[in-house]
Amino acid sequence: MRVGLLTSGGDCQALNVTMRGLAKTLYRNVEDVEIIGFLHGYKGLMYGDYQKMKPKDFSGIINVGGTILGTSRCPFKKMRVIEDGFDKVAAMKKTYQDLKLDCLVVLGGNGSIKSANLLSEEGLNVIALPKTIDNDTWGTDYTFGYQSAINIATNYLDQIHTTAASHNRVFIIEVMGHKVGHICLSAGIASGADVILLPEIPYDIKKVSKAIKQREKDGKKFSIIACAEGAISKEDARLTKKEYKAIVQARNGRSVAYEVAEELAQYIDSEIRVSCIGHAQRGGQPCPYDRQISTRFGIEGARLVMANDYGKLVVLKNNEISAIPLNESAGKLKFVDPNGPEVTDAKLLGISFGN
Repeated sequence: MRVGLLTSGGDCQALNVTMRGLAKTLYRNVEDVEIIGFLHGYKGLMYGDYQKMKPKDFSGIINVGGTILGTSRCPFKKMRVIEDGFDKVAAMKKTYQDLKLDCLVVLGGNGSIKSANLLSEEGLNVIALPKTIDNDTWGTDYTFGYQSAINIATNYLDQIHTTAASHNRVFIIEVMGHKVGHICLSAGIASGADVILLPEIPYDIKKVSKAIKQREKDGKKFSIIACAEGAISKEDARLTKKEYKAIVQARNGRSVAYEVAEELAQYIDSEIRVSCIGHAQRGGQPCPYDRQISTRFGIEGARLVMANDYGKLVVLKNNEISAIPLNESAGKLKFVDPNGPEVTDAKLLGISFGN
């Protein structure tokens, strides 16, 4: 049995753990198995850049972040675009066939899963494992890397609390989450943030300022705002997709948190500071929960390989690991529910979402 393996898209802490769970299960239960590791994601599959893995390659990596195979971003929307005569899909199929692979296992997020589904529809045997710190893959309660990212963001917010309290400042902390706000919501609640701004809940800056002023009246001279990188004002939310994209591009990479700060400064007198957690949320060691659940993801992936059950995405539902058809998840995002229990409970606690 020859199994191809690649990690695609943004890195996260539990990629190595998941590959270890898959590989160790296959080595232990399949008499003759060879794992081919493609380097730097789908690019490795396109250009035939790979290495033949050995059992020792998967040893000692359970606590190592990042990915031993490397990764890259290959946007799904460009997969079928032929550039300089290079057909990406045809090249990936050729590599798969030339290596006589029995299947390909893809560890990736939403874009990578769409590409995995594309290859499945092209006739390749594909299995996908849900990787993304954003936890926005449709069909699974959990994606590996998510809890580790929450831990880092929560710790960062905890540390900001002490300096904010010491100087009576309002701190706006940018948390990763371009399209969805799961990390920001979870870390915001866990750290006791006073305001949480999410892409799914357009904010009214007047209501944000009202929440901060109320804290001041209650004798609390500092405030913490957890702001997802995709947070959006109610005014911008009314724009067309094209109009809003132009606004984002005009920021030239500058965080939306600075816009929130500038808007808020018009309504409050407190000193405002902005801080960005950034890529640290993807880095470092995987937390214990990620190690445990990612191992289970890898084991289930191996089960699918051994059963020749392809075209599937491994998922976690109600703490049970199973699999669903790739095409059920591909192209869908799992958003924060603005009326869901997490948001509703947070509001009862007194957290403002600016709406």
